Amino acid sequence: MAPKIFLTGATGYIGGDALFHLVENHPEYELASLVRNSEKGAQVASQYASVRLVYGDLDSEQTLEEEARKADIVLHCASADHEGALNAIIRGLATHSPQNPGYLIQTSGTGILCFSDAERKIFGEASTKVYDDWEGIGEVTSLPDFAAHRKADKIVLAAATNYPSRVRTAIVCPPCIYGKGRGPGNQRSIQMPDLTNSILKEKKAFQVGEGLAVWTNIHVHDLSDCFLKLVESAAAGGGNATWDQEGYYFTEDGEHAWGQMSKLIAEDASKKNLIPTDEVVSVSAEEADRFRRYGSYIWGANSRCKAIRARRLLGWSPTKVIKNEISELVDMEARSLGLTQGHAAKAAG
Repeated sequence: MAPKIFLTGATGYIGGDALFHLVENHPEYELASLVRNSEKGAQVASQYASVRLVYGDLDSEQTLEEEARKADIVLHCASADHEGALNAIIRGLATHSPQNPGYLIQTSGTGILCFSDAERKIFGEASTKVYDDWEGIGEVTSLPDFAAHRKADKIVLAAATNYPSRVRTAIVCPPCIYGKGRGPGNQRSIQMPDLTNSILKEKKAFQVGEGLAVWTNIHVHDLSDCFLKLVESAAAGGGNATWDQEGYYFTEDGEHAWGQMSKLIAEDASKKNLIPTDEVVSVSAEEADRFRRYGSYIWGANSRCKAIRARRLLGWSPTKVIKNEISELVDMEARSLGLTQGHAAKAAG
């Protein structure tokens, strides 16, 4: 019997790409998707007629609980922080029997690793601290409560303890995600596009402080492949994956300093005459926050990790390289700002 999967975030960047990957690889899966309204539903239906639409949002706790009760696997991509939705999903999964447990795959984010820089308000400086999800998993699952996403992570980690043998959980923790998504709705990420957009609008390339803060990164297609492998493991009764207290998965394929990214964007944008020079100037945390809310945090804090668990247990092998995406990223943001025309607009005259 095909597994029943309930997905949240199908019209979002992460969830949309995960949905694409699931349908492409397993059309036999019975997929249901949470959508907020008829417009969002039409986006999903136009691309995936076989997906059952469930209308509601993350505050629709009764709906979430009921869908989790019916599902074998819940892939929760809509929010890394919504506690009410998580609790409702877990309540629904907890009705499963020990012989047929319900699986929850939760999306977190490596913003959780920025807590030290954020607390000290130190931005743009390098850090040597690198977390990992293998030997260092205990440290990762016991980070300070004030860290971003930590409250939701704790709810997920507690689920298997509260409902032993009935609820199995995994947390996927992506870093800076880049690349164009393949889903029916939003296909744009945040950190890299917003940095590029700000550079083009300000007509100058900038970095926070010394530009030495480092984040790990992952292409959205490679991230979706990790979700796919976890779903496949859950569908196989757990498979080779680890779950519950050891079910924490970083996803990365390299890292970058933010000053380095600004320089690559500047070089491409200046060659295309979108900015006057490829020089990168230093800005304060306060100025970065004026360019983009929490700009100092997302472009100036450190978030470094190693994704060992998915590689070792699931055979996950990401293939994309962030520097290869810069030119397309500049083109996309330039079009969004009206600085250039896309092919269709040019053809129309």
